[in-house]
Amino acid sequence: MESSSAASGGSTRREATRQKLYEAAVTLIAEQGFSATTVDEIAERAGVAKGTVYYNFASKSVLFEELLRHGVGLLTASLKEAAERTDREGGSKVDALDAMIRAGLGFIAAYPAFTQLYVAELWRTNRAWQSTLMVVRQDVVAVVEGVLRDGVAGGEFSDEIDIPLTAAALVGMVLVAALDWQSFQPERSLDDVHSALSRLLQGRVSGRG
Repeated sequence: MESSSAASGGSTRREATRQKLYEAAVTLIAEQGFSATTVDEIAERAGVAKGTVYYNFASKSVLFEELLRHGVGLLTASLKEAAERTDREGGSKVDALDAMIRAGLGFIAAYPAFTQLYVAELWRTNRAWQSTLMVVRQDVVAVVEGVLRDGVAGGEFSDEIDIPLTAAALVGMVLVAALDWQSFQPERSLDDVHSALSRLLQGRVSGRG
């Protein structure tokens, strides 16, 4: 029987391998599309044997579906942590939304290829992973909805706010603005882009001019 440290070492190694496969897959698929990307290429880019891909994922589609879960999970955790940190520091709900915008921009700057894929896949309807995509999208939006709901309950936001639509609009604003930044205005700093979106948030959501 494996010792707990050996088991944990094996698990860590497996996670490291999966991470390499995620990174290889997202880069290749962003470069040439899902259909044109082969398992052989993913394995070669990750520096592993082809069998390792199938050991970790049953198929290329399963790998991509897990990639979506993994990437959006990282984004969701980042947004949640930003909101919780603001709360611990005694900030307002607008401050929490502002911190989440910054965290979202930071995530997108770190994972631009993943973000491009995620946004592109949101608008496709014929994919095997469509239901997974809807679930993970809702996970991200739900974090923002929670802050908006708390803000309404605490009297910081108007109770006329359409919470689901406002949350989706904020997430969409960050995704699209960040992709525009990465693609067309890469000379701008994260601070600069965050500052622009922050001013928009302060004026539109909080009602403060």
